[in-house]
Amino acid sequence: MATRAQTARSRPDRCPGIVHPWPADDGGLVRVRVPGGQVRLDALRALAAVAQEYGDGRVRVTGRANLQVRAMPLDADGLLAAPALDALERTGLLPSRAHDRVRNVLASPQTGLAGGRADLRPVVARLDDLLLADAPLAALPGRFLFTLDDGRGDLADKHLDLGLVALDDARAQLCVGEAYGDVVALADAADALVELARSFLATRGTGPQAPWHVPELPEPLLAPVPPAPGATVTSGPLPFGEVAGGHHVAVPEDGLDLPAIASWTAATVVVTPWHGVLIPSTSEEIS
Repeated sequence: MATRAQTARSRPDRCPGIVHPWPADDGGLVRVRVPGGQVRLDALRALAAVAQEYGDGRVRVTGRANLQVRAMPLDADGLLAAPALDALERTGLLPSRAHDRVRNVLASPQTGLAGGRADLRPVVARLDDLLLADAPLAALPGRFLFTLDDGRGDLADKHLDLGLVALDDARAQLCVGEAYGDVVALADAADALVELARSFLATRGTGPQAPWHVPELPEPLLAPVPPAPGATVTSGPLPFGEVAGGHHVAVPEDGLDLPAIASWTAATVVVTPWHGVLIPSTSEEIS
């Protein structure tokens, strides 16, 4: 993992979400977290309909496999106007207003569809459930990132805060900042990551100078251990076009509109960190 120098912070993290949009020149920019990139197509279509009614009609994809909508209406306090917020909530993509900005979970997009050492979809679901159930974890910075690599190495360059690399279908090694942590059972991995996230919050302190990321802490969260065999695997980004498990669609910079999304047929699609959407083949539907 690349070494990152510690960064001196002088303000709290203001990464946008839904409840707290970014006030851009064209209106409010809202960012919608979709843990593991997995989003039901009906929810994505509903989001595009909200963008069409209240925003600029486009749904964009970020480098962390989240979604964005621009030109949304703001109220006098700079928050998302109530009708637009209610409409976004009805899509099902905002399960907790308090945890709006902290569900930043990357996972190997093809996990459970093709290749990889393990299906990490249950780990993504468990991690999201634990985050949503833990009120103090709503205080995580909006840029804090979990990365779950299923052993194919496609997220090797994206580890930042906490994550894991699957070693086989039952074990994973934790990633803690720039270092490696314990080897744990996959069934226990989400719980282990949440415990480390709690430790991060307890260690970082409060105030505008509190670190946003694990590598910025003055001391390591835990003593690093050597990488296990297979933990340092690396591969390139998922190419666009036909790939194992489906079709990887490139999303243009100005995003997708409702007609484009309406043409897809999979029940669930996967937003990827390469500004794309993986549409599973019919035989590889995500459960």
